[in-house]
Amino acid sequence: MNTKPRTWMDSFYKRPKLNKMDMRIGTWNVRSLYRAGSLRAVAEEILKYKLNLAGVQEVRWDGGGMAPAGDYTFFYGKANENHELGIGFSVHKRIVSAVKSLEFVSDRISYIKLKGRWCDIIVMNVHAPTEDKTDDTKDRFYEELEPVFDKFPKYPTKILLGDLNAKAGREDIFKPTICNESLLEISNDTGVRVVNFATSKNLTVKSTMFPHRNIHKFTCTSPDGNIHNQIEHVLRDRRRHSSVLDVRSFRAADCDTDHYLVVAKVRERLAVSKQTTRRVHMESFNLKKLNEVEGKEQYCVEISNRFAALEILETEVDINKAWETIRENIKMSAKESLGYYEPKMHKPWFDEGCSKLLDQRKEDKLQ
Repeated sequence: MNTKPRTWMDSFYKRPKLNKMDMRIGTWNVRSLYRAGSLRAVAEEILKYKLNLAGVQEVRWDGGGMAPAGDYTFFYGKANENHELGIGFSVHKRIVSAVKSLEFVSDRISYIKLKGRWCDIIVMNVHAPTEDKTDDTKDRFYEELEPVFDKFPKYPTKILLGDLNAKAGREDIFKPTICNESLLEISNDTGVRVVNFATSKNLTVKSTMFPHRNIHKFTCTSPDGNIHNQIEHVLRDRRRHSSVLDVRSFRAADCDTDHYLVVAKVRERLAVSKQTTRRVHMESFNLKKLNEVEGKEQYCVEISNRFAALEILETEVDINKAWETIRENIKMSAKESLGYYEPKMHKPWFDEGCSKLLDQRKEDKLQ
């Protein structure tokens, strides 16, 4: 008799495997990635749910760039001057070769363009102002979002996701856009703004169209655990809305935030290169040896001997061939005298002990 207790992952592993055309896209307000190990913890969590792409809100990092995180590459934008907001994308290594372009319009709006098999796929990641913000702040957000959305061509597939802070109710007038599976009955001001934006751009709110238990519709909870809301959403252009197969939240995903991971299953196929796992080896010469007297003298002798042979070149030689010869002599001289720089291999500090502590915190949270 099997006495092992049943866990939340049992039903997850028993699900049928994904079709080759299916993608799993998520959105998650992580509150902050400024804590040590937060990025790695988020990468470990979204990997458990086999996400290909995840939009992350409230990164709160300075500057912008990219950072490796396990099986994912994290692209992030700059936060505001108060060290708040900031958004990013976690892209799995299997589809990173399909990324065509990426732009961070502001600390609240960004988009990534993926190369699809038949057409491009544009995923927008947004973080709308909360309900208690002024009307001017909300108006500025949608005034900034609208031209970004309008500049995309009509044919590519468009998906808009993120923390919209919108409570979309089940009012009859909104049912063509949000259907009748929303968690809430009455919309708030930001919810009405989202519905109006979706209607004007021919979008549908797919996160309120699938019948699920209420616990799988919650996207955030209050600190005391008594109030639950559905404010993170996934929107899809109406022309291809049937390609979104399911949208639901997962409460067990944990990265020390009061928001839940929202996952959408989308039937799309990417044009992914088969050599996505190949690493590019960048060779660089050990220029530190030039600071030493012996290394500098050795390099001078080596390059002088090689360039002595160039003096016999004809004056009317082709300029391109001459440059190729000079470049090869410089590279060979550096290789013989300086050698290549060997980067230091740092031991990863996020080890098995850190993972166990995160699992223990997750178990305590579920109790």
